[in-house]
Amino acid sequence: MRFFTFLLICALGITEVVNAQQKKITVEEIYTDVFKVNKMDALRSMNNGKQYSVLNKDPYRGLVSVDIYDYKTLGKVATSISTGDVEGLEDFSSYSFSKDETKLLLATEVEPIFRRSTLGVFYVYDISSKALVKISDVKIQEPTLSPTGTKVAYVKDNNVFLMDLENGQTQQITQDGEKNKIINGVTDWVYEEEFSFVRAFEWNSDGSAIAFLRFDETNVPEFSMDVYGTEKYPSQHVFKYPKAGEENAKVSLHTYDLKSGSTAKINLGDAYYIPRIKFMNDRSSLSVQTMNRHQNYLKLHLVDIKTETVSLLLEEKDKAYVDIHDNLTFLADDSFIWTSEKDGWNHIYLYDSEGNLMNQITNGAWEVTKYYGYDQNEDKIYYQSTENGSINRGVYSVESNGKKKKALAAEAGTNSASFSSDFTYFINNYSSTITPPRYTLHNALTGKKVKDILDNTSLSTKLGSYEIGAKEFSTIAINGNDLNMYMIKPANFDETKEYPLLMYQYSGPGSQNVSNSWMGDRDYWHQTLVSQGYVVACVDGRGTGFKGNDFKKVTYLNLVKYETEDQIAAAKKLSELAYVDANRTGIWGWSFGGHMSTNCLLKGNDVFEMAIAVAPVTSWRFYDTIYTERFMRTPDENPGGYDDNSPFNYPELLIGDYLLIHGSGDDNVHVQNTMRMVEALVQANKQFDWAIYPDKAHSVKGGNTRIHLFNKMTDFVKAKL
Repeated sequence: MRFFTFLLICALGITEVVNAQQKKITVEEIYTDVFKVNKMDALRSMNNGKQYSVLNKDPYRGLVSVDIYDYKTLGKVATSISTGDVEGLEDFSSYSFSKDETKLLLATEVEPIFRRSTLGVFYVYDISSKALVKISDVKIQEPTLSPTGTKVAYVKDNNVFLMDLENGQTQQITQDGEKNKIINGVTDWVYEEEFSFVRAFEWNSDGSAIAFLRFDETNVPEFSMDVYGTEKYPSQHVFKYPKAGEENAKVSLHTYDLKSGSTAKINLGDAYYIPRIKFMNDRSSLSVQTMNRHQNYLKLHLVDIKTETVSLLLEEKDKAYVDIHDNLTFLADDSFIWTSEKDGWNHIYLYDSEGNLMNQITNGAWEVTKYYGYDQNEDKIYYQSTENGSINRGVYSVESNGKKKKALAAEAGTNSASFSSDFTYFINNYSSTITPPRYTLHNALTGKKVKDILDNTSLSTKLGSYEIGAKEFSTIAINGNDLNMYMIKPANFDETKEYPLLMYQYSGPGSQNVSNSWMGDRDYWHQTLVSQGYVVACVDGRGTGFKGNDFKKVTYLNLVKYETEDQIAAAKKLSELAYVDANRTGIWGWSFGGHMSTNCLLKGNDVFEMAIAVAPVTSWRFYDTIYTERFMRTPDENPGGYDDNSPFNYPELLIGDYLLIHGSGDDNVHVQNTMRMVEALVQANKQFDWAIYPDKAHSVKGGNTRIHLFNKMTDFVKAKL
């Protein structure tokens, strides 16, 4: 095992001399935003590339505004809208500009549906005339301005509507939308969750046509959840949820021509999934990505919406699965940039408009983690990658021929860039395990810092009065692989003493927990335990991301098998350390990580004495089609893969202490998973602890819920480990 410590604790001004006087972080402080990070509100570059807009809120005067700032000076130069100047508009929570930046689309009264989907009341504001137009009197979904800014398309009651802003008239494009049956223009539950998008319609380049997806959910099984609420009788929330092996919605592609008012259905052959649609610069050219059910064969099609003909631009095949991404970018001539793992690592490729490969732009034993864009004037492609080590992120540029690569922001840690629209500047968001987020303005061509914008020195100063253990990064040799790991020891660590060990992990495909970035709420909770004499460690085992295709996809067809083996082996190896009490080893995780911690406690019952599982999957048979079948195929094809690592099939293996937690309103990982685990343990006559949080979703939060949850977990750790 090789250790290397990143600057330990000097940046927080913590020394052993003052440990005795330092405070200990509490759960209440974590979840009442005592350690809140100052962030830059999501900024949007203006078309001129020299200015950006920000949503500002003045709580003292009760005003909300969209203000324009200059990149170079950071000074405010204009206000596009302020609620103080607009009658009938008291508040708005988000905004978007029309393509020509003469209008604003404003969201109000927004309420969530599922993880990404929302309903809201929306307005269009004309910046010049100051006219405010309400799109609909009822709440709608995903309103989007046309490229001309004269129309807005949206979804209401599962149908697509079109409003003409010039005459105020609204027309209904689709007629057959019906809850739990037909959806037009937005995605169903499983597409939203696993393909990560909600709006399923797109304007073409000149606003003369719309392409949209239609979901026929008729034959998809329904799932129902009791909602306990505060009334005398609970209600039921019923929605379509295709579990592994069950029937999915039948998805079809349609186009609507605004001039003729006609709708056409596009024949995509044997397409099972349609995870992305995107218009090209040519107004008649639509790109469409389709996949088979196994998700190991992706096709990128070119659809001519005039002739309704379909041709193939490229295809991706993999022995396991092909990941969906949003890195498809069409250049002025409709040649395009694409990212792919086909050489074993995620890299950038350039194709001509007919789908012929021009060249592979990046290559090497590292991963492109974000594609930012292409400056055709300077022939510069901007991206983020792991070239500085898989736990770090740097920002780079390279020419389209793959030459003249330049590191623009690559300090050890996590660098993430937001570029101006003309690629003159970028704002870099940097953090590391010892440096809270700081924002700096840079010249895009050179990477040279222009000026500091925002940092969190006040947070660093505040944390200087708390007892903080350093996060030490290392690799640990397990099952033939050098796995990334971090360990946190008490600030007053004494290597002659023995400490209980709590391991934390998620372990899901392509994920990463061991990263050189600033603390999240779970990191702060770990610090509460470390300050009470625990050692906390995290190991990213096989199946996690950013170490190449083979490392990530080795778990294919056997989800959680190898991941569990790696955590057990790592715990055994860490228990050999002189300062680790081998008889006091615990593990915890959430969701996929809860499945893992449960499995580790059972299958590693000679290693782990305790586990906490929050919102765990306990059988992949209960999870959705797109995610589960991507990694496991269907239960009929791979029954052993589903059942051999499902912990309620071997409850008799429980020896240690187990805490099981779930929200009853979890639409993602259903509480059914926990109920089946509970029943199996009861029938095996195994004692355990558990808690159900009424009506709470997968995040298990709201009000004091997180405080209650993490105090319960803290008490369990202290009592059992």
